[in-house]
Amino acid sequence: MHSFGGIEAGGTKFVCAIGQGPDNLRTIRIPTTTPQETIGRAVEFFRESNVALQSVGIASFGPVDLIGGSPTFGFITSTPKPGWRDVDLAGQVERALGVPVAFDTDVNGAVLAETQWGAARGLTDALYLTVGTGVGGGAIVGGRLVHGMLHPEMGHIRIPHDHAADPYRGSCPYHGDCLEGLACGLAMEERWGARAESLESGHPAWDLEAHYLALGLATWVCTLSPQRIVVGGGVGSRPDLLVLVRQKLAELLNGYVRTPQVLSAMHEYVVAPGLGEHSGVLGAIALAMQPRVP
Repeated sequence: MHSFGGIEAGGTKFVCAIGQGPDNLRTIRIPTTTPQETIGRAVEFFRESNVALQSVGIASFGPVDLIGGSPTFGFITSTPKPGWRDVDLAGQVERALGVPVAFDTDVNGAVLAETQWGAARGLTDALYLTVGTGVGGGAIVGGRLVHGMLHPEMGHIRIPHDHAADPYRGSCPYHGDCLEGLACGLAMEERWGARAESLESGHPAWDLEAHYLALGLATWVCTLSPQRIVVGGGVGSRPDLLVLVRQKLAELLNGYVRTPQVLSAMHEYVVAPGLGEHSGVLGAIALAMQPRVP
């Protein structure tokens, strides 16, 4: 069997893997420091594996340039992460390893993996939303990853913000109170004075968080019409949060979208990742396994 490499390039860690899927996966975690050190350690992992790789997939934090023929294709572009702006991630890996590299966003990779092996397996239309340090989303529509002028930036949609109920201004350095600015882990910590994982069930933080996430999901239900929504990330996949999100999403849709998933099976419609914490790196493997498009 062919072996494939995968890199889930995250703002806090890179997860590198070799394998063909969930049942055959060898991984390593690398802290995200400087581009030179982090990319160097990732390349070293593949070189020292003594495995002949057919290709490598990279599922990266963004924004990234996915435009074929662009002089900055494969670059991380306007990220606020210090030191990582305008970094040629895909090009450096491809030149170092001498194999083809497939490149996409981390969330597009995750939704691809979840439809191939996980909670949305076999579906042609699905959405993956990650809520952690940031908020991001990827989608498959009609069996194809959604791209366009660039790639979806679901974390940066504008949602209603009641300043009287929630006076927090938002954490996004570009937009302030976009969805990410109001609902990411940093926003929760700044608003409540404690990290999200330390807030107990029943804390008012979770009701507000569910409200914001449901607003975003309602938008995508009405525009992309996914057959299933997978919510991941350190904050997003918390079981008690998902219960609240389902309730609030049903309330927001208010019977307008009349499908079995929404009307009677919301617990099967908005779900945690089937691949757990490996959705991203398996997404990178899945990208590497796809036929190369000229």
